[in-house]
Amino acid sequence: MSSQIAGVLQLTVLIAALGLAYRPLGDYMAKVYSSEKHYKPEKWIYKAIGANPAAEMRWPAYLRGVLAFSAVSVLFLYLLQRVQGSLPGSLGFSSIDPDQAFNTAASFVANTNWQSYYGEQAMGHVVQTGGLAVQNFVSAAVGMAVAVALVRGFARSRSGELGNFWADLVRGTVRILLPISVVGAIVLVACGAIQNFSGIHQVGQFMGGTQEWNGGAVASQEAIKELGTNGGGYFNANSAHPFENPNPFSNLFEIFLILLIPFALTRTFGRMVGSLKQGYAILGTMAVIWVGFVALMMWTEFAHRGPAFEIAGGAMEGKETRFGIAGSSLFAVSTTLTSTGAVNSFHSSYTGFGGGLTMLGMQLGEIAPGGVGSGLYGMLIMAIIAVFIAGLMVGRTPEYLGKKIGTRQIKFAACYILITPALVLGFTAVAMALPTPGNSMTNTGAHGFSEILYAYTSGANNNGSAFAGLNADTQWFNTTIGIAMLLGRFLPMVFVLALAGSLAEQKPVPETAGTLRTDKPLYVGLLVGTILIITGLTYFPALALGPLAEGLAS
Repeated sequence: MSSQIAGVLQLTVLIAALGLAYRPLGDYMAKVYSSEKHYKPEKWIYKAIGANPAAEMRWPAYLRGVLAFSAVSVLFLYLLQRVQGSLPGSLGFSSIDPDQAFNTAASFVANTNWQSYYGEQAMGHVVQTGGLAVQNFVSAAVGMAVAVALVRGFARSRSGELGNFWADLVRGTVRILLPISVVGAIVLVACGAIQNFSGIHQVGQFMGGTQEWNGGAVASQEAIKELGTNGGGYFNANSAHPFENPNPFSNLFEIFLILLIPFALTRTFGRMVGSLKQGYAILGTMAVIWVGFVALMMWTEFAHRGPAFEIAGGAMEGKETRFGIAGSSLFAVSTTLTSTGAVNSFHSSYTGFGGGLTMLGMQLGEIAPGGVGSGLYGMLIMAIIAVFIAGLMVGRTPEYLGKKIGTRQIKFAACYILITPALVLGFTAVAMALPTPGNSMTNTGAHGFSEILYAYTSGANNNGSAFAGLNADTQWFNTTIGIAMLLGRFLPMVFVLALAGSLAEQKPVPETAGTLRTDKPLYVGLLVGTILIITGLTYFPALALGPLAEGLAS
């Protein structure tokens, strides 16, 4: 069987598995966020934090809950790292330096999981399980809560109320993320991923020296790392490490976990707004972009140029032989089109165009299907932009799901789509202009520029993957990428929740003969075109200086 056919079979199996899970999981999540029942463990949590889960919140109160919880999480994780050297189970590792502790705390709370350190050489069991793994759950649940708040904005009228943040946070964690993660961890252990709290072991000689590995609760963290589109690895090699991703089956299963909730949330959206066809339209948009990126990535990485590529069967540099080009390409596209950031290969070693595709996937806003929650609300923002453009073309007030898209709504949407590009391009320009940041580049020319562009693209878009050539463990990059992660995560949420509140206050507009049908293939095509054009106009000059220049020169 050729590698290309194996790739097609993997893609087919993955799509079939996602299709089987789509309806039951999507309907289940809709019931979770619409239920008025509270389980006993949830009541204990509400009592402990002093929250009233039955109290409805308008968007300012909902936002205050998001920001307050996240601020406390950043502070807790920062302090936990700073005192690691005094904690039991630290495996002898010292406390983390202030700039790196800030970067890591911001990273995991922002659901970015960018790592500028070697996990197996820096973090002990307490920080890994009591700090990082916990944030893998709750940061993902925050994103899902904000997405559900926006959906309620479309579904409700004349109220301005978006639900209760604390109830959404707890339910998302307890009823959705935790049960699936338990099952996922068991599957990964069966595949060969490790799950223990052992110390550091000498495992033999390597190039004249002793090789050492430390154990850890890897399978359980790996499950929520992928399911919550987090991406932070227990080991520096991330999902290329055999303890995290042992074989081709576990590789395909991890991709399945990455895509599971983001795709299924479109069903939840359709169910909650009372129109499954609207959910299918959003799903279709996400699927078209995702499949298109997978096809392009496999084509550019399988393209044979020169004897070395022909012997290897394609561009095998930086890829695990366990997964090959197909498994690596599928993983790379899925992790950068979501906010996961996990890697099973080194994106810096991809072809020029292949590395550009990983960057472009993040620059689209990670909306195809995107992160848990963030992908859905990002796509709904783009849907509003597409409806507005269509309204300008036909000369009528745009509407979406029975709500008028007026000046206020389009301002919120415009601010949302401008924040991330401003952070990415601004920080990249400053880093390239200053003399010191450039010393962290391993390469020069177009590829060196791509290393810095990729780093800020990954940070501001809350992805967390790295181009694997940049030394980001410096005070400059730890600080600036940390700031980019926090602003890139929480500033967009401000406009999402403000938009949700303005929609929830509106009176529904009855559908007429002139209303644009947003559940038809024509609208899906318009939405795909809008996404690609907006991204192209924003990032094309920067991409032309980096991956496009490198690809054309090779």
